[in-house]
Amino acid sequence: MKPTYITTPQWDNALGYSRIACARIFRQGGSPRDAIRSFGLRKRAADETWNGAVERIAMALCAPAR
Repeated sequence: MKPTYITTPQWDNALGYSRIACARIFRQGGSPRDAIRSFGLRKRAADETWNGAVERIAMALCAPAR
């Protein structure tokens, strides 16, 4: 689910990068939790699947800088 403050091209790019990163972690025997931790995020119950991890990472990539 794409947040409304993110443009479509930005969301598509973030999803693509997130999928690539998760695929690399998966191929090395990692879990969705490992993928989330590699981006410095905390685990949540909804992130137990690869789909959840991909979306959560994509949202983090699109987050405004602090």
